[in-house]
Order: sequence, then C-alpha cells, then structure tokens
Amino acid sequence: MPNKWTALIGTVLVSGCLGAWADAPTIHIALTTPITGDYAEYGVNFKRSVEMGIDEINAKGGVLGRKFVLSVGDSKGDPKESATLAQKWVSDPTVFAEIGDFTSSCCMASQPIYNRAGMIQLSPTASATKFTPGSKWSFSIVGPQIYEQPVMADLAKNKLKLKTIAVLFINNDWGMDTQKYFKEDFEKQGGKVTATESFFQGDKDFTAVLTKLKQSKPDALFIATMYNDAAMISQQREKMGWNLPVLGPSSLYSTQLMALGGSSVNGLYTDVSFFTKDPDPRIQAYVTGFQKRYNATPNFHAALAYDSIYILADAIRRAGSLDKNAVRDALAATKNFKGQTGSITFTPERDAIKSYKVVQVVNGDFQLLK
Repeated sequence: MPNKWTALIGTVLVSGCLGAWADAPTIHIALTTPITGDYAEYGVNFKRSVEMGIDEINAKGGVLGRKFVLSVGDSKGDPKESATLAQKWVSDPTVFAEIGDFTSSCCMASQPIYNRAGMIQLSPTASATKFTPGSKWSFSIVGPQIYEQPVMADLAKNKLKLKTIAVLFINNDWGMDTQKYFKEDFEKQGGKVTATESFFQGDKDFTAVLTKLKQSKPDALFIATMYNDAAMISQQREKMGWNLPVLGPSSLYSTQLMALGGSSVNGLYTDVSFFTKDPDPRIQAYVTGFQKRYNATPNFHAALAYDSIYILADAIRRAGSLDKNAVRDALAATKNFKGQTGSITFTPERDAIKSYKVVQVVNGDFQLLK
C-alpha cells in the first residue's frame, strides 16, 4: 500500500509539473545571457531586445490570449554557469521555453539538460555547426558558420583580390568552426592561409601571436573573435606598425568595436544579416524604438534576440496551443518568417539560412560595401 500511494502521489506531482505552464494565464520564457563578463554588451542587448519584443507583443494582447513573462539569468559567458541556469529553468514547472545563450560553447554545455527535459532551446547566436544537430529541441537563428564564411572567403579572394591571409581565432567551439570554414573556402578559391594562431577567452596580450602571423607575410589578416578582442588585437597590431586589410565574421558588427578600437579598426571588413541603416520601414521602426527606449543603437546580435521572441510567438500561434511538442514542430516548420535579420527558414537541422551584406568601417562608422 505505501508503494501504491507513493506511486500515485508521484504521478499527481509529475502531472502538475507538466501542466503548470499549460494552465497558467501567462507564458513564462527564460532568457540565458551574459549580463556580466567579457560578453556583457552582447548579453545586455539580448535582454533589451527580448524585453522590448515582449512588451510589444503583450501590448497587442499577447499570444493565444496570454501574455509573456520573462525571467533572466546571467551566464557570465561561462558554459558552467549556462548549464547551472539550464537546471534552474527546467526545474521550474512554469517555464515554457528558453532563449539563449550567446556563445556556442554555453549553448552546447546546457543542451543535454534541455534535451532531457524536452524544453525548447532557441539561441539567437549559436553558430557552431555541431550545436543544433545535438537535440531536436535546439534551434539557432544566426545561421551556422558553414554558410557565413563562404561570403567572407569570396570577399577576400574575388572582391579584394587577396592571395594570402593569416588567421587568428579564439579557441572555443565557435572560433574553431569559423576559422575552419573560412580557411577551407578561401583555399578552395585558390587562396593560401600562411599561418594560423589561436588564443583563449580572457587573453589580453596578443603581441606574440601577432608577431608569428606577421612573419608569415600575408596580404591580410582574418580574425575570428568577438568585438572586444578584435579591438585589442587591432590596437596592438597598429602599435606594431603592421598595417594590412583585416576581415572578420559578424561578431564584429557593433558600435563598441569603434568605441574600443578607435582608428585601429578603420578599414575592417565584416558581414551581417542586419544593418541599422537599412531603409526597410520595419527595420527602422525597430532601430528607432530601441534607440528611444535605451539611448543606444542595436547591433546584429540584438536584432537576432528580437527575432527570437517574435519567431517563438509565431510558432505558438501556429501550433494553436501550449503543447510543447506542437510548438517545437511548428518552430521547426518555420518558412520565410520576416525578421529583422532577414527571412528565416529552418533547415532540417534547425539552423536558419541567411543572406549577408558586407560592411566596412569607414571613418569610425559601418558603411555598406557596394
């Protein structure tokens, strides 16, 4: 009898946990993002954009008659912290889905936890190729590096007519992917990578690796980094008197790159799926609203976070209920969703395919390369 009653009580408790979010008058979303640490500027903009999107959606009546509520957790850009937050979110029976994290390494560290719980994990920016195939519950909006880097390789070889390039990358899942696919595509097109060096998150002195790369005498330098590291690398490169074209992925698209790097980042090339000066009225409405609300200009990653909450809301509407499997399936079936960062269609691996614009830093501002 005690075992029978224990089993019955356990069943009731589990049923209650499973039904908590389904019966609630609101839709509880968890956001995992680096509010502090090296990637805080990205994380704060995640938070700003998701909050802004939620307020806009709620002002129009919410989704299925329910309004979104948000909980925010600071991962500090640390995979261990991201995994700890994942345990917190899946243990809360009211949390319906999670948005985040920023880095691929953080997303991959927490992925098994969301997978076991059957919770949607929607990252605005995880672009490591191995991320989304790791769980049917994992989605990414930014697009994997295997699709982005051919754009930069084509720019380098065919538009800038560069024959040789040296590569510097951050030694994590994203950095290894980025440098790999850039190198492969550049060499497929007849270019040559003269040398490759890496660094770890938190490194501040790049003189030694830059010296090694300089000795290989490349025509240009490709840096697979975030904007803050790129600013330090550029300043130290300039101080060395090593002046040459510099290219990098969309992680460099931030006004903070110029604020931190000053004249050393002038001339730098990167690519984006979102450009603040795009005349599209939808994009200008978002940019203007963000600026008015936060007295700041949204970067590419902020726009991706904004798209995340809207695409999740769209999937819930199409599912017609808060059945997690139905919403997951609706999300996976997304086609031609008009976001700030372009039209979004998910691949079978649940990555978004993007088109990219090339921009260059000219006199301290990003300008579209024609």
